[in-house]
Amino acid sequence: MEGCNSSRGHKADPALGLISVVGTGTGSRENMTPQAVNALEKADVIIGYKTYLDLIPELLKGKEVLSSAMMQEVDRCNASFELAAAGKNVALVSGGDPGIYAMAGLVFEIAAKTDSRVRIEVIPGIAAVNGCAARLGAPLMHDFAAISLSDLLTPWEMIEKRLDAAASADFVIALYNPKSKKRTEHIVKAREIMLRHRDGKTPVGIVTAASRENESICLTSLDHMLEAEINMQSTVIIGNSTTFSWNGFMITPRGYKDKYELGRAEKDGKNE
Repeated sequence: MEGCNSSRGHKADPALGLISVVGTGTGSRENMTPQAVNALEKADVIIGYKTYLDLIPELLKGKEVLSSAMMQEVDRCNASFELAAAGKNVALVSGGDPGIYAMAGLVFEIAAKTDSRVRIEVIPGIAAVNGCAARLGAPLMHDFAAISLSDLLTPWEMIEKRLDAAASADFVIALYNPKSKKRTEHIVKAREIMLRHRDGKTPVGIVTAASRENESICLTSLDHMLEAEINMQSTVIIGNSTTFSWNGFMITPRGYKDKYELGRAEKDGKNE
């Protein structure tokens, strides 16, 4: 029968363990959901990228912890399935939200390929784009697109097409993985594409290491964004044609001014 399927997860074997794909948010316990904290507390084994695990040491105490370096995502996922198949409850940690440029997709790809009967749950977290937008004010109040500039898994030609399409459609654009030590030109090319469609004075917010001790916030413009420090811990948010700056904040109007004529209530009140 085609259409809606209410039997999701019916092949899971209750005798096996559980993989909880946990999003730890922007990097500290206070920026994690209670559900995420609870999953880590109940886990027999916690697996993750060392940099992310180092941000939550208090939640690792008394746990079996398997940490590894960047670019070892497949190994971490395979280890999670092996341990869960042996009856363990595994917390597979992702920074931010596990379903956004993170581990959830890979977990399900492997599960589908192997027809795994291990139980799987995805526990959301505060994504980098949310945490960084909050630091900047309200830059995502209208339609926006998130685009990663990393071409490790996506051809650069495809990334360029997506940048051009999003820029031409006047989306606010959040750039993930904007610049690494080896990959320095992609952010330059991304800016060039933006300038084909947007004024150089368009506000740009750059938040690095949001909510961490080394957090930095820069509010600049398309013309001057490359003068700011940008690295792999940064998220770059480029405004649309209506975005403006005010008192150090970045604001993208939702359209209330035109719809409700803000200021009328105040004016009417003076006439009473």
